[in-house]
Amino acid sequence: MKSPNSRPRKKAVKRDFRPKGRPFSQAKRREIAEKTILRLRDLDPNPKCELFYKTQFQLLVSVVLSAQTTDKMVNRVMEPIYREGFTPETVVSWGQEALLEKIRTIGLAPTKAKNVFRLSQILIDQHKSRVPKTKEELEALPGVGRKTANVILGELFKHPTLAVDTHVYRVTMRLGLHVEANADKCEEQLLKVVNPKYLPAAHHWFILLGRYTCKAIKPNCDACQLTDICPSYPV
Repeated sequence: MKSPNSRPRKKAVKRDFRPKGRPFSQAKRREIAEKTILRLRDLDPNPKCELFYKTQFQLLVSVVLSAQTTDKMVNRVMEPIYREGFTPETVVSWGQEALLEKIRTIGLAPTKAKNVFRLSQILIDQHKSRVPKTKEELEALPGVGRKTANVILGELFKHPTLAVDTHVYRVTMRLGLHVEANADKCEEQLLKVVNPKYLPAAHHWFILLGRYTCKAIKPNCDACQLTDICPSYPV
């Protein structure tokens, strides 16, 4: 029985942070992208990858492991291992099952252990234990898709790439820079409106904004430096 003084609970209202109205023109998207990047650059002139690594191979492994898992979790598991020395030969000498035991707390560990073991063997057999420098060779490795290849090419080899993960996808949609339904189409559109001179750093600026401010459920708009140009900012 309800108390006579009780009040009916308010239903939680899910806020839609996507821009309203018609999509922006390419010129308008370029304008917003330029202003956004310049402001984010002023806040953080030298954005860094938050995955811990000491070698190119270690970064490749961490990016593969980070799929559907936080960077913090990957770092927690892998940093001690990396500091002891971790190469393709290390992985092959351990074997897939031993590797799995070491990374079991990371999401999707069985599949990731299988992929890391296989790609390690391929690097030894086909690439002299080195990380390839082309997208085609990277994407031929187990567990390495378009996004992972773009991260590696941008972070290690400074190619003008823009890897689209959930943070980049969400932030750039809220800014009105694309209206695409998937990451690949989003990347194609972003490369048309983001000046190449800001790549690959723009990937880090977008991802850090999404990770710490423009969050999926409760974006901290009050702490954002883009409210005057963001078409999704609640009025």
